[in-house]
Amino acid sequence: MYVAEEIGFEKFDILSQRGIGHIEDCREIVRTNRGEAIETSDPKRFFNDPKIADQLRSAHTVGCFYIESPAMRQLISKLKCDDYLTLVAASSIIRPGVASSGMMGTFIERHLNPEKVEYIHPAFKQELEDTYGVMVYQEDVMKIGHRFGGLDLADADVLRRMMSGKYRNKNHMLEIEDKFFSHCRNQNYPEEISREVWRQMESFAGYSFNKAHSASFAVESYQSLFLKTYYPLEFMVAVLNNHGGFYDREVYVNEAKKAGANICLPCINRSIFDTSIIGKDIYLGFDCILNLETKLAQSISEERKKNGPYLGIEDFNQRTGAGLEQIIILIRCGAFGFLDVDKKELLWEAHLILNSNKNMNFQLGQLFQSSNEKPKLPVLITDPLEDIYDEIELMGFPVSGSIFDLAKSNYRGNACADNMSLFAGQTVRIVAYMVAEKWVKTKTGKPMKFGTFLDNNGDFIDTVHFTQSLLKFPLRGKGLYLIEGRVTIEYGCPSIDVQRCAKMPIRPDPRSI
Repeated sequence: MYVAEEIGFEKFDILSQRGIGHIEDCREIVRTNRGEAIETSDPKRFFNDPKIADQLRSAHTVGCFYIESPAMRQLISKLKCDDYLTLVAASSIIRPGVASSGMMGTFIERHLNPEKVEYIHPAFKQELEDTYGVMVYQEDVMKIGHRFGGLDLADADVLRRMMSGKYRNKNHMLEIEDKFFSHCRNQNYPEEISREVWRQMESFAGYSFNKAHSASFAVESYQSLFLKTYYPLEFMVAVLNNHGGFYDREVYVNEAKKAGANICLPCINRSIFDTSIIGKDIYLGFDCILNLETKLAQSISEERKKNGPYLGIEDFNQRTGAGLEQIIILIRCGAFGFLDVDKKELLWEAHLILNSNKNMNFQLGQLFQSSNEKPKLPVLITDPLEDIYDEIELMGFPVSGSIFDLAKSNYRGNACADNMSLFAGQTVRIVAYMVAEKWVKTKTGKPMKFGTFLDNNGDFIDTVHFTQSLLKFPLRGKGLYLIEGRVTIEYGCPSIDVQRCAKMPIRPDPRSI
């Protein structure tokens, strides 16, 4: 890329990202499941749709390109963002540079109270009135460097590029800095204003988007929002089949469940390799079963399509060639549930039919083919928790129950995401499941962490763990936590300033008892 630029060639960054796959696949899933042909190529019509505006304003954006992360959902809530131009700005101010410069907070404040905006210099009003005098895009750095700092546009562009880490030349940087401050002195700008403008430019220029980048991101976000608003189940299936986004698979499954889907375990007579949907029934695909051989996972539905539904374990074994180990995995994750037979009984049957002795396997196979009689088993005791533990082990998350079912205690706290705002300034206790965390550093360089949790209703709760709390009560990976902390509300967006937290004791795995 550097050589291309030096000899005057145009260069293009061609990127691949799965958000486009979400959109394309969702259209096909809607056509198959509902018989509707939908179009997303003219996104301008989405900008004034009141339902999409409500979806955006409420930050119900999980699965939507670029606007689903905890930080972005919080920003959307704080901005009360419900229009395209605000989302364009949000797509850039969420970038690390703008946030670290402190100007993200300034932008939110000015967006909510535009009548109170005071411009640091007339150049800011002239060039940045649309963004309330805040440098949001890369072009803004060039504009202010040129209009306020007296740099020619070539130097202003070099400044932007240097701050992005490209062609970082310390001497050249010092030369541009000297030009900037020399011009400011010649214009008799107050020293503190000149220093503040340079600080803002220096702190975030390399970590913000250009406006065209933000605008195109926001277009794709709106396309995703349209699908999530009007076709939420099909959209979540498309997200799952494109390997999600910011979160793990379980969060998208939870989102589909909240939208009214009936989440079904993989089934050898209903599921395909990917996740699929029939009406409101979402069948998880064989691709989500850990340790299931890819070749088998792909062949199950192909064989079924050719020769009809599977009749049972023996029929499945003969038609797919699946070995005992793979069939055990399928039994334990519920893929033979259509037989309406206890999983433990099915495991016994599988061992009988697929005995490692080939001769015995053949004889037993003939016996079962020629007779409907099966060995009589004693009454097998089954604990519902076994299914939950099986599903967590084999798929990473439970389907037939909730992770909260594993808690030894029935206590769920005195607050939830839905009523958190009622407890502003108060200390609450809540049991929640951690789904994401992010390490950051304070201005003094000390560690702190942001947590993202789901409450018992499947709604998001955001937490802040400052250094003192984090050192005494660290987060120890995914799991159920009892959280105690003070509810803080910033621009209408609640979070918990955690004072204490610890993992909840869970009920023992009955499979090992």
